[in-house]
Amino acid sequence: MDLDAVRAFVVAADAGQFQGAAADLAITQQAVSKRVAGLEKELAVRLFTRASRGVVLTIDGQAFLPHARDLLQAEERAAASVRPGSRALRVDVIGRRLAPADLLRDFHRAHPETPLDVVTLFDADAAVAAIKAGTIDAAFRAVTRPVRQLPDGIEAERVHDEPIQLLTGPRHALAGARAVTPDQLAGHRIWMPGIVSGTEWAAYYEALADTFGLTIEATGPDFGTEPLLDTIAESPGLATLVGQQTRLVWPADDDLRRIVLHDPTPVYPHSLIWRADNPHPALTALRGHLRAAREADTGAGTWTPAWAR
Repeated sequence: MDLDAVRAFVVAADAGQFQGAAADLAITQQAVSKRVAGLEKELAVRLFTRASRGVVLTIDGQAFLPHARDLLQAEERAAASVRPGSRALRVDVIGRRLAPADLLRDFHRAHPETPLDVVTLFDADAAVAAIKAGTIDAAFRAVTRPVRQLPDGIEAERVHDEPIQLLTGPRHALAGARAVTPDQLAGHRIWMPGIVSGTEWAAYYEALADTFGLTIEATGPDFGTEPLLDTIAESPGLATLVGQQTRLVWPADDDLRRIVLHDPTPVYPHSLIWRADNPHPALTALRGHLRAAREADTGAGTWTPAWAR
């Protein structure tokens, strides 16, 4: 159904004349008459009768008028749902306990009026595909290839370097250390069953292991965070690596230890990815917020893989 014709009908019904409707719509009286005639032909009924001072709704016109108003209201709601700034900004944060979720929460605290829709996708390939398809607005990911090799129209900017820490149980040989160097981890078993080959985090930890001669094992089933922490707590020989901002909760009697890595500090390179032609104003605000926070980061004494530089 031609919504321009429906609009002409509603305005003419309210004005009681085609001339007044033409003035309200900024079109000619002939155009109003033509649109109404087309609508009457489509509906196979007469909507108006001519009167000495204008037009009067027929019985069919009176029956159609409230539905015509509903159609125009539905059109406005549909347009408003995708109008830049009117819908929530949809952002992928990888996991809700990880650093990107913290970054987005910081943005929300600074811009509480901005509606957000938070999602978690599997890996960088899935995130880039979703951004390209327009099903999400942005994603936090480690980008393992040069930005120029991303699909056309997709942009990325490094926004946060997250320090990596060692997590051990109380009986581990390094449990009493306040800080260790990555080189000191050589010879110790680091267990990370959540690593999935081909993902950006697998690429990061492979580069870390190769650089510092570490043994990172991804063997065995991944039963989730809690069973991993239980195993680390009980083991004198296993440790794992976690992001400084990863939110972990464990029973007090597990007595797990977060140990700082330094000289150098391995950092995980989080980037924001988005479509260059995305007009959402909240995306611009998010990028500005992250850029300002990034300026406070100091990269001295840190390590990242060569592909992250």
